[in-house]
This record gives sequence, structure tokens and C-alpha cells, in this order.
Amino acid sequence: MIETFGTNQIIFFLFIMAFTAIVAGFFAGFFGIGGGIITVPCLFYIFGTIGIDKSFIMHLAVGTSFAIIVPTAIMSVYTHYKHKAVDFSVVRTYGIFVVVGVIIGSFFAASMHTKSLVLFFSIIIYLLALNLILLKDKTKIKLKFSLLQRTFLGFIVGFVSSLMGIGGAIMNVPILKFVGFTINKAIGSAASIGFLISVFGCLGFLVSGILIKTDIPLSAGFINIPAFLVFIPITIAMAKVGATAVHKIKREIIAKLFGFFLIIIASRFLYEYFNL
Repeated sequence: MIETFGTNQIIFFLFIMAFTAIVAGFFAGFFGIGGGIITVPCLFYIFGTIGIDKSFIMHLAVGTSFAIIVPTAIMSVYTHYKHKAVDFSVVRTYGIFVVVGVIIGSFFAASMHTKSLVLFFSIIIYLLALNLILLKDKTKIKLKFSLLQRTFLGFIVGFVSSLMGIGGAIMNVPILKFVGFTINKAIGSAASIGFLISVFGCLGFLVSGILIKTDIPLSAGFINIPAFLVFIPITIAMAKVGATAVHKIKREIIAKLFGFFLIIIASRFLYEYFNL
């Protein structure tokens, strides 16, 4: 356990956390994501190395990631809002279905085997990435978001996000862009929905961890306190930097960058699928 670690080992883990927080925070602001896609693997590695019960490592990584996303998302959303890149109407009419998916997914996370879901997730992300890279940006918002689409897609995004510990923007940005939003508004609005996902995901993993009476050192439910405290100040600062930077780059370039970013993420999940 961590009590047996030397000073150099502790410094090493703190360095990994700090570096990951810088990268995750910047991407959180730049692409409107929560940063969990980067944070979860890092936390999984660290928790496994310091001797956390293997049956709870992924739950702890996901729950802690959601806790980290909450304040990071607030800074990201605020910065995008100042640039008039947040459409709160879609957050209200679509976000509610995402929240339902998050709540249900959080309580299934402890018992579900996710190998098939990871494969499905990878395929969908590849398709969404190609959509961003190949299709031209739309200059006008022409919403074609029916109630059935909002219900189905919202639930899927929320459910998958709750199992992965992510803010859902890697799915929501392409979805919102596909129905007619410009890339800037898609990113800003996705960041707002990501805030909802992180809040309910955090509460879900906090409550579920308490209910099954986990005895994880320095943690509340499935949220690790030291990791949360290390990540927060760094990710908040970097989220503001990323969110400001995105509004200084052409929309077409942002869309293609996000598309290639999604290909990297999808490839990583496909790799995880073959190693589960």
C-alpha cells in the first residue's frame, strides 16, 4: 500500500497526476470534453500501483474522474458562455435525457461487463470522427432534433459516459454538429451538458460506494480525495486556457482537429477491447 512508498515514488505519482491534469484541463476547455478520457486511464494506473483493491480500481478511477470534471466543467462552460457559444435551450431539452442515462448507468456500473460496450463505443466514435473530418461546417443552425432522437441519443450518451467516467462531449459534439450547430456552439453546449453528466455521475459513484461499504483509503465512496485535490487547481486553470484558445482558431480547423482527436480515442478504446 501507499504507506510503504518512498518519497521518490510519491513525487513520481504526483508528477504523473499534475501532467495529466494539465493535458486533461486544456482539452476540457478546447474541445468541451470533461477530460475523463485522459484522466481515467492515469488514475487506473496509479490506483493499481499503490495497492487499491483490484475489484474497485476502475470504479474509483471513474468516480474520481467525475468529481474532477465538475469544477473543471464550470470554468469551461463559463468561458464558452462569455464567447456566446452555449445554447441553453438544447441543454434543457436534450440534457435531461442524458441525465437519465447517467443515473441508470451509475447504478449498473458496479456489476456490468463492459467489453461489448467498449467495442460498440469505439465503432460509433470512429463514425462520428469521420463525420467531423469529411463534412463541411454549417454556417447556420437548422435544428432537426426530434424528441425521439433526443431521448434515444441522450440516454445512450449518458449511460455510456457513466460507465467510462467521461463528460460525454466526444459523442455530444459530433451529434450537435450533425443536427446543425456550428462547431463552436457544439463544443460550448456539449461542455454544459458535460457539467450535468459529471454532477450526477459523481453523486452516483459517491452514493453507490457508500452503500456497498467500500473501505478504500482516503476516499469517500468511489471518490479519492488526494487525487481530487491535486487535479482540481490545475484542470480549472487549463480549462480556461483551452476554452479561450478555441475561439481564436477557424471553425473548420477545430472540427478536423476534434475529428482526429476522436480517432485517437476510438483507437485507444479498441485496444482496450482486445485486452479486456
